[in-house]
Amino acid sequence: MVTEQLNVHIAYKRKKHHSDALLLQLYKALLLPRMIEEKMLNQLRMNKISKWFSGIGQEAIAVGVTEALQPDEYILPMHRNLGVFTSRHIPFHQLFKQWQGTLGGFTKGRDRSFHFGTNEYSIVGMISHLGPQLAVGSGIALADKLLQTNKITVAFTGEGATSEGDFHEALNVAAVWKLPVIFMIENNGYGLSTPTNEQYACKKLVDRALGYGIEGVQIDGNNILEVYDTINKLATSLRKDPRPVLIEALTFRMRGHEEASGVDYVPKHYFETWERKDPVTNFENYLQNIGLLTEESIAAIRAEFKQYIDSDLKLGFTEPPATASIEQELNDVYAPFTPPQHQPNLAQQSSKRFIEAISDALQQGMERHENMVIMGQDIAEYGGAFKITKGFVGRFGRERVRNTPICESAIVGISLGLSIKKIKSVVEMQFADFVTCAFNQIINNLAKSHWRWGQNADVVVRMPTGAGTGAGPFHSQSNEAWFFHSPGLKIVYPSNPYDAKGLLLAAIEDPNPVMYFEHKALYRSLVADVPDDYYTVPIGKANLVQSGDDVSIITYGMGVHWATKALATLPHISADVVDLRTLLPLDIDAIIATARKTGKVLILHEDSQTGGIGGEIAAIIAEHCFQYLDAPIVRCGALDTPIPFAIPLEQQYLPESRFKAALEKLAAF
Repeated sequence: MVTEQLNVHIAYKRKKHHSDALLLQLYKALLLPRMIEEKMLNQLRMNKISKWFSGIGQEAIAVGVTEALQPDEYILPMHRNLGVFTSRHIPFHQLFKQWQGTLGGFTKGRDRSFHFGTNEYSIVGMISHLGPQLAVGSGIALADKLLQTNKITVAFTGEGATSEGDFHEALNVAAVWKLPVIFMIENNGYGLSTPTNEQYACKKLVDRALGYGIEGVQIDGNNILEVYDTINKLATSLRKDPRPVLIEALTFRMRGHEEASGVDYVPKHYFETWERKDPVTNFENYLQNIGLLTEESIAAIRAEFKQYIDSDLKLGFTEPPATASIEQELNDVYAPFTPPQHQPNLAQQSSKRFIEAISDALQQGMERHENMVIMGQDIAEYGGAFKITKGFVGRFGRERVRNTPICESAIVGISLGLSIKKIKSVVEMQFADFVTCAFNQIINNLAKSHWRWGQNADVVVRMPTGAGTGAGPFHSQSNEAWFFHSPGLKIVYPSNPYDAKGLLLAAIEDPNPVMYFEHKALYRSLVADVPDDYYTVPIGKANLVQSGDDVSIITYGMGVHWATKALATLPHISADVVDLRTLLPLDIDAIIATARKTGKVLILHEDSQTGGIGGEIAAIIAEHCFQYLDAPIVRCGALDTPIPFAIPLEQQYLPESRFKAALEKLAAF
């Protein structure tokens, strides 16, 4: 009862700050998602829809936030934030098509519920992993800061997702970089069935703001005016003085995690308490008390909304079920892109080490693309672990060459946020091994975003990879195969300085996410003439390093050098050496052509043999070239163990020690 009186008192006290028009606008914005939800629950009971995540009782947060922001300021909502979408005036019939999984939805039937984004309405929806979108919000905020747009971003999360590492990483980076983003925690008491006392030990989640050195505000999430006023005040401040703020909005989930979950695990008196705090009922009563609403006007508004909902629902049901099209599905995996051909100026070349060719490409990429940002650990004044970006800060400034905290997941998430605002980024993994910490962002955000809702991820992830330096199991792994199984990514792996520069510039130009593998052992051991000017090497095209008739060696990266080195000692073997250069998409034509030509194929890669890319190449050859083969397809990869530290053990692990014998055996078959 005290809480109810306090809410009414706050509303009356703030009446002088709100026009009648605004109060009515907020009421209508609050009522519409409630009525849509009630209709959806009715449809669920009639088995006309399959699933529903209810936000009943929490509407004031989504509505208050959205109404307080400018229409082009991005919001990253969650399952229960229907009020974000309705307040941004997305037609209900279009939302319904999304929920039904029809082609008229935002994801063309490829994802469910609110798992979508729409740049038209400045909304980026969640993925099921919950936490990753916080970093995406930080990325959008970083873009606004770089572009000096004076905009802010709001990223939602639940109290349960605050336990995820993505929550910490996103807030920490936002704090260090002073990004104009509001992190909104909807604390509704339960993560599915787990209560807050089993989720965290602190008394208030908002206290965590202190640990990041940022502001924290706890609000009554069921008071629409308190939510609106808080966001409006903070947004005005953050547009002038960019910085992150953490808000904890206290509310309650009046229905199950989803309708099928039920609510048996929630004590009944909780519902009785929070029913008295219903945001729609209380605000409606308040507006009646001050004479702004009457029973007649409420009935008229509800009748208007009912007509709108019924009409749009009927329109939504006219959409037929999604029709499957292999061509359509495959065409949407990547953002369309016809790469321009930048031919090399061979008249102006200079001798460059592998590492210098990469540095040269990054510099020329930064010069050509003024909207490009480089991010990574120690890459600014220090120049990165391998000094590839040494001197870049002096040329391009710290805004574009950004040292990051040790938080691979957040930085990759931020890169997607930058892409949403049409800013390119190159993310450096200090070692390819550390990419495991960003795996979710790469696999489930970068790789899938275009296929899911048409948003490309204009990101290059640089991966210093490979063994041969005695660096042990956490600095030497070849992990390209991890990403080979992820549609939506592209993978390039140069073997020489010329390709290193040309492929990196091609990767930067490509609007799709590219994993760029660069072998550490080649950095300073390999020198070649490289054109000084800007040029590209086409992604998806293999290179015939040398031609022969007896055997085909298909390889990439360090394997190219192992192959040519072994062949130099075996003059009686005439071999094609095919450098794949691109692993995803594979140059299948080149693979088939060499297999048909020689009839004997040896596939060589540094990665462990089992589950390596060689297995897929062997399958392609077996499927398309079986009648041309004169011998079994042979694979030569590393041992199926982690990579050891001691040099003798590492040499035994690598396939180079076994390759020559395998080649001679195949040639003699």
